[in-house]
Amino acid sequence: MKHIYKAAAVVLAALSVAACNNNKFTVEGQISGAKDSVLYFENVGLEGINVLDSVKLGEDGDFSFSEAANQAPEFYRLRIADQIINVSIDSTETVQVKGQYPGMASNYTVSGSDNCDKIRELALKQMDLQAKAIALQSNTELGIVKANDSIQTLINAYKDEVKRNYIYKEPYKAYAYFALFQAIGNYLIFNPRNNKDDIKAFAAVATSWDTYYPHAERGQNLHNIAIEGMKNQRIVEAQNADIQVDASKVQEAGVLDIALLDNKGVQRHLTDLKGQVVLLDFHIFAMEESPARIITLRELYNKYHAQGLEIFQVSLDPDEHFWKQQTAALPWINVRDEDGINSSRLMLYNVQAVPDFFIIDRGNNLVKRAAQIKDLDAEIQKLL
Repeated sequence: MKHIYKAAAVVLAALSVAACNNNKFTVEGQISGAKDSVLYFENVGLEGINVLDSVKLGEDGDFSFSEAANQAPEFYRLRIADQIINVSIDSTETVQVKGQYPGMASNYTVSGSDNCDKIRELALKQMDLQAKAIALQSNTELGIVKANDSIQTLINAYKDEVKRNYIYKEPYKAYAYFALFQAIGNYLIFNPRNNKDDIKAFAAVATSWDTYYPHAERGQNLHNIAIEGMKNQRIVEAQNADIQVDASKVQEAGVLDIALLDNKGVQRHLTDLKGQVVLLDFHIFAMEESPARIITLRELYNKYHAQGLEIFQVSLDPDEHFWKQQTAALPWINVRDEDGINSSRLMLYNVQAVPDFFIIDRGNNLVKRAAQIKDLDAEIQKLL
C-alpha cells in the first residue's frame, strides 16, 4: 500500500500550469488585506510538503516566486497560515494569482493557465460539497443513517460530474490529476482502495501520464495506485467467491492488464507478453475502414514479428460469430471484449474513439499512443 499512502500527500494540493523564461517558472500576484503576513511558496511532493521560499507581504501585497521548471507537472501551493491556493507547474509560463486575505483559499482569481482556472473550479466545488455534507451531518432531525445516506448521495453525484467534466475529458492534464486526490476532511472522494469505478478513473489518468510524461515519478505513482487497487479488488472478489488468492502472486506490471478470451477460446493476458514489443490495438471489424487497417497491421507483423513484435488486438464487435470469421486467418493475438464500446477497458486506457492503438516496450511499459506517433514503423524499429 506504499504508493497509495504517498498519494495522500497531494490531497491538500491543487494543480495548474505556469512558467517563465530561462527554464524557470514564475508565480506572482497580490494578496490584499495581508500586510505583515508571511506568504509561503511550497512544493507539495509525493513524500511531503517542503517550503521553497517565503516573503513578508507589504501594504500592496505583491509577491513573486520563481523556480526551475520541470519536464512534467509538479505541484506547489501559496499559503498564509491555514489558507491555501494550490498550483501545478509543467512548463515555463507565468501565472498570476490575486487573492484577498482572510479567506484567500476561495476568494482568488488566476490568469495565465487554463489548468489553474479548472483547479479553482474544482476547489470551489469541493468546498461547496464539504459545506453541504457538514450541514447534513449537523442536522439532528435527519438521524445518523439518513444523514450518511444523503451525504453519500451528494458525493456520488459529485464524483459523476467530476469524472465526466474533468477526469475523463482531459486525463493528461494537471487538473485531472488534482481531481483524483480531492477529499472531505480525511475522506478521499475517489478511493482506489475499495471502489472499482474509482480505480478506473485513476487508471485513465495513469495511462495518459504514461504516454505524455513517460518518465514522471508521479505518473508511475498513479500507475502503481491503480494496479494496487486492482490487486485488492481481485483478492476481495476471490474471497467473496471462496477462492484463496496469494497476494504475492498478483504481480505489478508496467501496463494495465487486459485478460480476455481469444478467438480459440483461450484466455490471453496482455502482461504475459513481457519481453516482446507489443502493439495494443482496439478495433471494430465491422467498421468500413477495417480491411485497409488489417492490411497495414499484416505488413507490420510480417516485417517485425520475427524480431519480437506481437500484436494484441482487442475487438469491440458486438457479433461474436462475425468476429471469429474475420480473425480466423490472422496470425496475431485476437481477443474480444463482449462489452463493446461500453467496455471498462476503454476507460482504463482512455480510448475516446476506435480504432486506437498503443505501443508497449519489452519491459511491459506503455511508451506511446496513436496520437503521439507520426511514423509507426520507425517507432517499432526503435523498440526492437
